[in-house]
Amino acid sequence: MRKITLEPRQEDSLIAAAGLLAGVVLTAFDAYDHTGVPPGVNLVPLAAMSGLELLRRTRPWWTVGLGALLFTANVLAGSNMATVVMYTDLLYAATLYGSRRMATVLHLSGAGVTVVLSSLVLWYGSVGQALLVAGFAGLVFIAPVWTADILREHRDRADTERLRAEQTALLAELDRREAVVAERSRMARELHDVVANHLSAIAIHATGAQSLARRQQRPSDDPLLAAMAVIRENSVQGLAEMRRMIGLLREEDQGSYEAPRLDALDSLLTHARATGGDGGLVFELSEDGERGELPAPVELAAYRIVQESLTNALKHAAPGTVRLSVAYRPEQLEIVADSPYRDGGRPAAPGAKAGLVGMGERAGLLGGSLEAGPVSGPDGGRWQVRAVLPREPKGEEGS
Repeated sequence: MRKITLEPRQEDSLIAAAGLLAGVVLTAFDAYDHTGVPPGVNLVPLAAMSGLELLRRTRPWWTVGLGALLFTANVLAGSNMATVVMYTDLLYAATLYGSRRMATVLHLSGAGVTVVLSSLVLWYGSVGQALLVAGFAGLVFIAPVWTADILREHRDRADTERLRAEQTALLAELDRREAVVAERSRMARELHDVVANHLSAIAIHATGAQSLARRQQRPSDDPLLAAMAVIRENSVQGLAEMRRMIGLLREEDQGSYEAPRLDALDSLLTHARATGGDGGLVFELSEDGERGELPAPVELAAYRIVQESLTNALKHAAPGTVRLSVAYRPEQLEIVADSPYRDGGRPAAPGAKAGLVGMGERAGLLGGSLEAGPVSGPDGGRWQVRAVLPREPKGEEGS
């Protein structure tokens, strides 16, 4: 069942209308003290009191002061219970929405009025009448103020606890971010001190080997020189990527870091052809559909999957044609890398199959899928990697 919520002004208007309607009904059925008073006179303070209900939140001093005068006029014009109840609501609202000073004044004035009225009745009447007047005055002048004061205390305490909880959550978030920054800095140091240094050493030794080969006057088409050039180029490129990653982890200049895009597929193919040409590998690229605008996480994942697929083909494929196809569908992006399958072959290197695991994780984080394995084809066994990525990420990476 849907809960109906009212704005403060609507709530005040509803209270005023309900009080006015209740007073009119009581007057119509003579349910008021009309001894010696012409009929309908009590409707004047009733209507004025209902008008003050519209200002119960915004003008507490005025409503309480004028309400006291109207309450006195109501007693003299024939006490109407609806007018009395609306005045108690004005006292309640003034304590709840007014200042602390006003709440104190209302407590003292309510107690004073109760004491004065009961004392006068006790002086001119009996003890029983004084007790009745004290009880009635307490219900009118003290009970609503006391109730609103208790409610205000609970509300202020709830606000304080809520603020404390928000501060605790903020401190926890700051601690978490500090821990993440510290871990990223540690990872950046490890990458710089270990991996980047090794890649730098590889590039230096490859350059030295090239210099040595030139001093030995080896021919320009010597396979050794081509291999050293490929090693140096790959190590330098890997070192540049590693340095960009280190800068990203250290958050030194994230604005200058530009993630790889699918526009660079041609450069990946050019590099793969230069590297795998001596091994008898031929690379072909086909694209289908309109690329359009792709979210950055999807484009980065697609680029890395293509890059890893080409690297695996260079490492493990038999001589032949490596076909890479990228299909841009309305709701998804499909990548298929098909290479000649080498059955048995080379022993597994340390970290083998880690690339497939990484590609699967990238696809899974976006809500996509990845399949890799041998397939049969018209020209013999093939190894195929097929990744399907949604255009709108649905997994953890997208959120």
